[in-house]
Amino acid sequence: MHTKNRHKQGYNFSALIKVAPELSAFIINNKYSNQETIDFTNPLAVKALNAALLKSDYKVNLWDIPEGYLCPAIPGRVDYIHYLNDLLSATAEIIPNNKPAINVLDIGTGASCIYPILGQRVYGWHFIASDIDPVSINVAKHIIASDKTLAQSIKCRLQSNSKNIFQGIIGENEFFHLTLCNPPFHRSLAEASQGTSRKWKNLSKAKKFESSQSTPQNKTLNFGGQKAELWCPGGEIAFIEKMIQESKQYREQVLWFTCLVSKKDNLSKIKLFLKKAKVNQFKVVNMAQGQKVSRFVAWSFYDNSSVNSNL
Repeated sequence: MHTKNRHKQGYNFSALIKVAPELSAFIINNKYSNQETIDFTNPLAVKALNAALLKSDYKVNLWDIPEGYLCPAIPGRVDYIHYLNDLLSATAEIIPNNKPAINVLDIGTGASCIYPILGQRVYGWHFIASDIDPVSINVAKHIIASDKTLAQSIKCRLQSNSKNIFQGIIGENEFFHLTLCNPPFHRSLAEASQGTSRKWKNLSKAKKFESSQSTPQNKTLNFGGQKAELWCPGGEIAFIEKMIQESKQYREQVLWFTCLVSKKDNLSKIKLFLKKAKVNQFKVVNMAQGQKVSRFVAWSFYDNSSVNSNL
């Protein structure tokens, strides 16, 4: 994990239970290490852990999401935030000191609104949180409204056209230092279900997963997640290609466009898309959480001299 990630040493369950006693109902002993843990295949346990972490480490007292919505793992999400800050820090010399607070756009914020919450708490950034799902936007608004500082720093916007990403969200006179996105990476519901099946098997839960397939709504899919959170036509690569195409329209209104890429094999195609878009800067940033390696791509239509003159 990033050196600044406060979760890199694991979870202190004793401390978490002190601030969130409800977490104690989900604590179990790892039979291999004899240490406290939770059942990470239980969405209620994961949600309780997230709520405890947010309350303990980020002073967020009210956080809840509806059943069936994606429940993100906080350590991995805050890693993205820290690496984005590194990206900005490397550009610091061309950002005037008198520039107002860092403005960030989160594409597909979800009901959890997790990236804006973490970005505000860790670095004091200001966010626009967008999503195509009205329920997600309403839940995110409720979470934000419960905290004065979050309410002053985060605004939610519903994307009314599911075919658009930036269009209809970025205003005419707005400027963003960063955009971020955790895109839907499956191409269909069937592919998403297959991916979930592999996760269950890796966690020695194959039988439980198979039996759940008979339920009408498949509530265990990916431990939560609605259609827009998990899949879209063409999957991750099509979504990112669309994002790159749209980013050209907002080349002067965004310093760094960024997006997570789950499949390393997609990077070669993404580089071709960016070359065709004639971006001036492009980076691939690798992030490691344990044995898992994730990454995001970042691109900008600014070069150093033009950034300095336009900001």
